[in-house]
Amino acid sequence: MMKLAKVTINKYKSFLTEQAVDIESKVTRIVGKNESGKTSFLEALTKYNYYDKNDKNFSFNKTNDYPRNELKTYEQQNPKNNCVVVSCTFEISDELLNEIQDDVGKDTFKQKTISIAHKYNGGKTYSIYPNTPAFILNFLSLYDISQEKHNELTGSKTVKALYEALNADSELKEIAATLKAEIIDIAFPGFNDDVVGGYIAKKYIEPNIPQFWYFDEYYSLPSEVSLTKLQNKTTDSRVSKEQLDIVKALFSLANIDTSKLLADGDFEELKAELEATSNIITDKLLEYWSTNTNLEIRFEPRTINNEKMLNIRIWNTKHRASLPLERRSKGFNWFFSFLVWFSQIENKDNVIILLDEPGLNLHADAQNDLLRYIDEKLAPKYQIIYTTHSPFMVDMAKFHEIRTVYDSGDSKIGSLISNALDEKDKATLFPLQAALGYNIAQHLFISPKNLLVEGVSDLVYLTLVSEKLRERGKTFLNEDITIIPVGGLDKVATFISLLRGNKLQIACLLDTFTDQKGKRRIDDLVQGKIIKESNVIFFDEFTSGINPAEIEDMFTVDEYIELFNHEFSEYDDIKTEDIVDGRSIVEQINKIINIKRFNHYRPANYMSRNFAFLDKISDASLDIFANAFVKVNKALK
Repeated sequence: MMKLAKVTINKYKSFLTEQAVDIESKVTRIVGKNESGKTSFLEALTKYNYYDKNDKNFSFNKTNDYPRNELKTYEQQNPKNNCVVVSCTFEISDELLNEIQDDVGKDTFKQKTISIAHKYNGGKTYSIYPNTPAFILNFLSLYDISQEKHNELTGSKTVKALYEALNADSELKEIAATLKAEIIDIAFPGFNDDVVGGYIAKKYIEPNIPQFWYFDEYYSLPSEVSLTKLQNKTTDSRVSKEQLDIVKALFSLANIDTSKLLADGDFEELKAELEATSNIITDKLLEYWSTNTNLEIRFEPRTINNEKMLNIRIWNTKHRASLPLERRSKGFNWFFSFLVWFSQIENKDNVIILLDEPGLNLHADAQNDLLRYIDEKLAPKYQIIYTTHSPFMVDMAKFHEIRTVYDSGDSKIGSLISNALDEKDKATLFPLQAALGYNIAQHLFISPKNLLVEGVSDLVYLTLVSEKLRERGKTFLNEDITIIPVGGLDKVATFISLLRGNKLQIACLLDTFTDQKGKRRIDDLVQGKIIKESNVIFFDEFTSGINPAEIEDMFTVDEYIELFNHEFSEYDDIKTEDIVDGRSIVEQINKIINIKRFNHYRPANYMSRNFAFLDKISDASLDIFANAFVKVNKALK
């Protein structure tokens, strides 16, 4: 009914300054190194609307959560503890919007998004802006009121004023009572006399705020649990609260009434229930656990000193032996526990799943299995936000879903979170660079036809424009060609040399060489017949006299300037007339904004997140790219 679209966090642990981040409709992947603020971000979201209202571990607490170095000042200046800590912007579904409009009137509420801010003291504020005069007209139209009185009543500025006017007229007191009972008494108080806003918030918005479900490595099943202590609700020092929550989820999944079974001592019935459950979970596990398919989950009840216990063991069908769950790998335990935990919400709607460093102990292949599980099983129904610093938990085909978070190192700024791939912190970018390198390596071995380009921005532009050319019925890049960004012109010759003898077809689509040393290395490879001269293609062959040229020169000046201005809001807008014909647009922009080199990836990333921009690309620009693809396709036919 409502989808999370944006999160703004401020004054929470390491987030000292307000940070806003867009949230994807399916999966948002937050990448950062240890102690960067990833967990703090997920924690704050969890506390915003945790599914279990009785769990005080997931409620805001200024002593534990407000930045410590500012806490005393905050307490002195804000005795009411009313600082906004997290604000979420939600998209309202058409279904919910129609339901609201059917109730309060079509013209009363038209918002497609709503922001709800959560304060440290537990209070909330809603950005609801209804049309109160429209509501008054709609409400009065339901009753037979004389035109004269109707005209007087429609002059009411607020719903409360309307109620007072109705209640003051003996003939209209019944209508007043209806207004009070069905609208005013239901509405949230404290909306500054905006009863309609308070009514919509209480009846329609509040019940539809998604619940947040949080999972991390601490939620793992123990190898053994005391059924007796579980039934008596006594503390088991061997089991943490998180482990106990997972055990309860397991019994809920198995639909087991432990009180009846313990009272009767009927372990046969218990075992039958657990075997059925173990079969279900084993089947689910093996569907996305390719590391070892010879495993089965088994549950064994037993009694020790009058205490009834449940053992969880993993049976290896190949070796015909079993081990307690805790003696299997941490990665396996995590994945198994997650499946049990997820069973609690499998049939629930309006849930957002938060995963903190999922699968950290999993092998690279198993992390890939987990990514498949997230994308194939979870994403179709739920929004998922997960954090990671593992390159194997980054899907390079979905760069637009990545957000980066890092510690600024400034005691007054704290953690920064960004939609862009910020180049200021190399350690933050390392998982992305490693993922890109792994992705490239994988493709090199499976793709016989490879197009080398300088960087990731070239990959993005070529991929997006090729797809647009396909839609327009023009020449696009052949599907059997893999685009490989090599990380700079200086690395092109190295890549070509490394690939010699691998029976791979290689072509290059490159910026014009301005470094003669790099050009000589390519010339040497051509002379050595390591690569054909016709397979080394430069953008200046298609840019009508712009030389040197880069991929950005394949667009018209108007198109690229619009891209740049949209992405780089920190600079004054560059005007088309500032650009001189016949010269590389990138070099000219560098001079205008007075820096050595701006981040070329950011405009490409903007295009990847705003597909509508592709529709603005002129036929002239598309034809230039099509001409390049004709030559590339021919070189790699």
